[in-house]
Amino acid sequence: MVNTLAPETARRPAAASQPAGPAPAGRSRHRQAVVAYLFLAPALLFFAVFLILPLGFALLLSMSRWAGFELGDIDPVGLDNFTGLFANGSTFLVPILTNTLLFALGTVALALAGSVLVATCIDKLRFQGLWRTLYFLPIVTTVVAVGNVWKYMYEPGGLVNGVLNAVGLGSVAFLQDPHTALPSVVVVQAWASVGSAILVLTAGLKSIPESYYEAAALDGAGPGTVFRRITLPLLRPSLLFVCITQFLTGLQSFALIIVMTQGGPGDATNVAALEMYRQAFSYGEWGTASAAAFVLFVVVLLVTLVQLWIYRRKGEDA
Repeated sequence: MVNTLAPETARRPAAASQPAGPAPAGRSRHRQAVVAYLFLAPALLFFAVFLILPLGFALLLSMSRWAGFELGDIDPVGLDNFTGLFANGSTFLVPILTNTLLFALGTVALALAGSVLVATCIDKLRFQGLWRTLYFLPIVTTVVAVGNVWKYMYEPGGLVNGVLNAVGLGSVAFLQDPHTALPSVVVVQAWASVGSAILVLTAGLKSIPESYYEAAALDGAGPGTVFRRITLPLLRPSLLFVCITQFLTGLQSFALIIVMTQGGPGDATNVAALEMYRQAFSYGEWGTASAAAFVLFVVVLLVTLVQLWIYRRKGEDA
């Protein structure tokens, strides 16, 4: 009798020795996700320790009363810290928050106008790298040094008043007069931040194709028309970036003001960041300082969203 099972039996070991098929797609994706999170773990841990935990603790303090010593002394008070900021007789809304907004707006206006003018001029000069470096020097200089230099320049016997006296004008108490103290600090902040704005705007100018200017020249367009019709519209993404970053810097400014005026005279130059510092470290009111920080965060968020909305309505995808 012929054994018909022999071929079947002979083929089984060969079939068993073949390699297994690919792993299921779900298991492969899971393995990739685990590996990805392992690589992200250091960054996630950093943000958890230095961002999420402090943010949660600040939120807890904003609804508590705490002197800054023992954690067991934290006393929940609900929204009393927030209502106290805007209660009658509080100086947080006026003049502190008002000064903060005026300081930021003034800084943006001066820095944006100055940087556009200087960047446009540099774009037409030789040795552009040298000029950009010179204008960028205030950025790498410490705020304390910049503030002290300008503070001495604003003194009655300083350089600024010397120039005013030389042209027949009287001396001005720049940092001692409540009406001139805030504008004087705004000028310094704008001067110190022009360098970074110039770098961004010169890069934006370099990205504008020369063919647009050549076509405008063939059509007989003047420099003013070219600047309004070509340069400014195509420079809008860079202007948006400079505007938002300068405004955020102005809203959070602290070091320059504490060096030059310490918030004085009176509350003429007192801003939100300086008031938070005073409430926490001078008065021991950590809850009030945390509540002020969250109010400032909301202001910064709203201002940024409004800026983005305005530019997007003009057809610019920010």
